[in-house]
Amino acid sequence: MPSSLIRRGVWAIGAAAIVVALVVATLPLIASTRIVRDRIAWEMSAWSGFRVAIEGSPQIEVWPKFRAILTDVTLSQWTDSEAPPVVESERVEVDLSAMAALQGDVAFSTARLIRPTIHVQRTSAGVFLPAQPTGGRITRSIDAAREVVKADPAKPNLDKLPTDAFGTVEFRDGRMVASVGGKDVEILSSLTGQASWAAMNSNATLSATGIWRGESVTLDAASPKPLVLFAGGTAPLTLSFKAAPATFSFDGMASMSENAYFDGQAKFSAPSLRRVLEWSQAGIAPSAAIGSVGISSRITATTSRVKFDNTAITLDNNPGMGALNLSLGEAQPVVSGTLAFDTLDLRSFLSAFTPLSPAGGAAQGDIDTSFADRVNLDLRLSAAHATAGAIQLNDVAATAQVKDGLSVFDISDASAFGGNLQSSLRFDRKPEGTQVEIRLLASGIDGGALGTAAGMTRLVPAGPGTVSVILKGPGRTWDSIFDNADGSVSATFGAGALSKLNLPEFLKHTEQGGFFALDDVSDGTLPIDGAEIKATISKGVARIDKAEVNSAKTKIWLSGIASYAGRGLALSGGVIQTDQTATQANGQQGPKQSSFFVGGTWSTPFISPISRGVSGE
Repeated sequence: MPSSLIRRGVWAIGAAAIVVALVVATLPLIASTRIVRDRIAWEMSAWSGFRVAIEGSPQIEVWPKFRAILTDVTLSQWTDSEAPPVVESERVEVDLSAMAALQGDVAFSTARLIRPTIHVQRTSAGVFLPAQPTGGRITRSIDAAREVVKADPAKPNLDKLPTDAFGTVEFRDGRMVASVGGKDVEILSSLTGQASWAAMNSNATLSATGIWRGESVTLDAASPKPLVLFAGGTAPLTLSFKAAPATFSFDGMASMSENAYFDGQAKFSAPSLRRVLEWSQAGIAPSAAIGSVGISSRITATTSRVKFDNTAITLDNNPGMGALNLSLGEAQPVVSGTLAFDTLDLRSFLSAFTPLSPAGGAAQGDIDTSFADRVNLDLRLSAAHATAGAIQLNDVAATAQVKDGLSVFDISDASAFGGNLQSSLRFDRKPEGTQVEIRLLASGIDGGALGTAAGMTRLVPAGPGTVSVILKGPGRTWDSIFDNADGSVSATFGAGALSKLNLPEFLKHTEQGGFFALDDVSDGTLPIDGAEIKATISKGVARIDKAEVNSAKTKIWLSGIASYAGRGLALSGGVIQTDQTATQANGQQGPKQSSFFVGGTWSTPFISPISRGVSGE
C-alpha cells in the first residue's frame, strides 16, 4: 500500500476521533444551554398531566450514561394550587438521548425518582390513591383508547391504539402519605420498584416492594394490553401480592370500567388469620380468628357480587370444597354458599365469627360480636368427620348464619357417641348486652362414651341414653354465660353400669361414720338397670329435682344444688337396699336406707353419713 494512502487513512481516523472528542466535550455545554430545566419540566408535564417544577439546576452527566440529574422536583395539580404536590422527589435522574440533545430536543426513556413522597387520598371505596391528572399524553392516550373500546367492546381494534413511546419509571426509597386530621400520616414506606411500559400499545409491568404497617410487602402486576384495561375494556391481568401475614394472586381477565369485572383463578393463603386481622386493622377482634387459611377458586366478580366456583378451602389444615357467593350491594356484605369437608375442626371454624376458647383471661374469654356488625353470613356445611374439642362427630350437617347482630350455628344432624346429636349455639346482640342460648339433644347415645369425652366418667352412667341441655344467659365471657345461665338439664339411661363406685365399700364407710372422700371408694363398678336425672338451672346454680340410679338390689338418689362458679356441691342422698329391711324406733318395717350428705367440689366430693334407717318410700 502506498505510504500516501496510509497517511490519508491515519489523518481520517484522527479527524474522526477529534470530532467525537469535540462532541463529547461540548455535549455538556450544549445540554446546559439548550436542555434547560424548563424544557425538561415541560416534557415531564406533557407526559404526566401535572404541573412540574424543578427547583435545582440540572446537572448533566455524559458517562457512563448521558443523563440529567434534577433536584427538588414536584408534580402538582393544575387546577388546585393550594393542594399539596401529588409527588415530591428529592432527586430525579433522567436518561437522555444524546442525538436528540444535539438537535435541541428532549427525549428520555428512563426516569428514576429518588426518595419520592406520593400524596394519596382515601376514595369512597376505602382505597388510597393519588389525585388524577387533568391532561397529559397518558390521559389523552387513555381517552383515545376509550373510543376504540367503545366502538367494539368485545373485540376492540388494537391497531387504532396510540403508539406513543413511554419507557420505564423507577422509584427508590419512597413513601406514601395521606392527610388525616390535617397531619400527614405515612401509609407506605421504603417504596422501591419500577413500572415498565415501552409504548402505549404494548405490554406493561409493575414491580414494587415496601413496608406497610410494619410488614414487608411485594406487589407484581402485568398486562399485555394495559391501555385497553385503563380505558375500561377487558384485558388479561396478573396480580401477585406477598407478605408474611398473607399472600394473594390473580390470573385472568379484568375490566376497570365503571362496572369493574374480574374473571380468573385466584388464590389466598395466610398462616394465621388472627395475624391477618391484626395487620389489616379490620376492626374484628383478633382473638376471634382461626389459624391458617387457604383458598383457591375460580372467581367471577363485579362491583356488587363475587362468585367463587370450584372453591378449594383449607381451614387449619382441614381441606374442603364448595361454592361461595359474596354480595356487596346491601348495607353489609353477604357471604352465602355451601362447603363440604372430609374432616373439620368445629372450634376453629366457629372462632371465625365468635371465640370458643375457654376464658383464660378477660381478653381471651371476651365474646366478640363485631363480626356480626360487619357481615351477613349464610353457610351450609357438611363434614364426613368433625371434632369439637374431645368430641368426635361423623356425617355432620350444619348451618352458620350471621345477620343483624345475630349469630347462629346449628348442627341439624350428626352421629356421635353411638347415637344422634343435634345442637344449637345462638348469640343475640341486644342493647342491654349479648344474650346466649345453647341447646343440645343427644339421643340413643352410649353414656360411657359421652362421660369419657366430657371428662365426667363418674357422673354419667355407661349405657344407652338420651341427654337434653338448654341454657340461656348474658354472654360477655364464656365463664359469665355459665355463671349466670338459666335453663334445664335432663337425662335418662338404660341398663348399664356406674363406674368408679364400689358400693359395698361405700356402705361400709357410711356404717362406720365420719366423712370420707368419694375417691376412697372408687375402685369398683356398679351394674344398674337405669338412671334418670332432672335439674333446673338458675343463675348458674343447678337444683337437682330428681337423680335416681336403680339396680337389682339398690336405689341411689340425690337432691340439692351444684354451682358452676367454684364448682361447689351441697347435696343430700341415700342408698336404699331393697333386699334388706330395717326397723325404726316406732316399729315400722321397710327397706334399709343409708343417708348421707355430699360436699366439696365436682372433682373432689366428700361424703358425710347422716343416719341409717328405713326408707321413706
